[in-house]
Amino acid sequence: MKIGVVLPIAEHDVGQTFRYAEIRDYARQAEADGFDSIWVFDHLLFRFGDAPTKGIWEAWTVLTALAEATERVELGALVMCTAFRNPAVLAKMADTLDEISGGRLILGLGAGWHEPEFDAFGVPFDHKVDRFEEALRIIVPLLREGRVDFHGAHAWAHNGELRPRGPRPGGPPILIGAFGPRMVRLTARHADAWNTCWLGQPDGLASRRAELGAACAEVGRDPATLEVTVGVNVAFPGNGTDDDGARDPAKQLFGSAEEIAAALRGYADLGVGHVVCACSPEGAGSLARLAEAMAVYRELGAGE
Repeated sequence: MKIGVVLPIAEHDVGQTFRYAEIRDYARQAEADGFDSIWVFDHLLFRFGDAPTKGIWEAWTVLTALAEATERVELGALVMCTAFRNPAVLAKMADTLDEISGGRLILGLGAGWHEPEFDAFGVPFDHKVDRFEEALRIIVPLLREGRVDFHGAHAWAHNGELRPRGPRPGGPPILIGAFGPRMVRLTARHADAWNTCWLGQPDGLASRRAELGAACAEVGRDPATLEVTVGVNVAFPGNGTDDDGARDPAKQLFGSAEEIAAALRGYADLGVGHVVCACSPEGAGSLARLAEAMAVYRELGAGE
């Protein structure tokens, strides 16, 4: 099982932002520590109720820079919102980034969910899943076959073609982050990998995976051909951010390196192909502790 880590590209408190040089150092440290992948969130801003707006760096720009800053780790997003970018252009961007990175991109895609950022940046929020499905009907054939001709209610591409092509003839693997019956069916129909998040202990995976299995049966796909990936929150005791005893194991992993390693092994035993860890708090200390847990997991032989 591969293990990845989310990079700190958003404000953790208003006005407290990791600069790009710090993000690059974090990514390079993750690569040096042996993580398999590094990930970013794709948002434009965060607004919840009356709380102050929190910001975030633009995901694709950061990911492209990190393709040059790193050499081995895979690069992904949980997940790129197809509504933020023209879908045909997004496919072109993905193939180009796959070229720059030497075939290390995992193209995570999703419909988006945080309405305030759509409104703030003038992006339509209506018919989200309809728009997402049409985006897939452009992105998937462009990446896999190099061409597309599609006209929908919300998106279209006439005689579209990708030239030149990146290092992989079928383009980068497509991962879809999906909740809800229709989104999961689209995942079963189009994706190479499915992502569900955010979990703690692996017990919570079973019900969500059952929904995926039902969707695969509905579209006639063998679920074994669809990689399962899971986003996992990892909180470290004693970080001073909250009461350790108040933590919910269904929503967070926490404890010693051995306890976190045991949970990672639990995911591997369930056939999960890739776990993406979001650390709390963000920073070098948490990354070092997660690397320790990953090393224990691998020493136990669970990574074989």
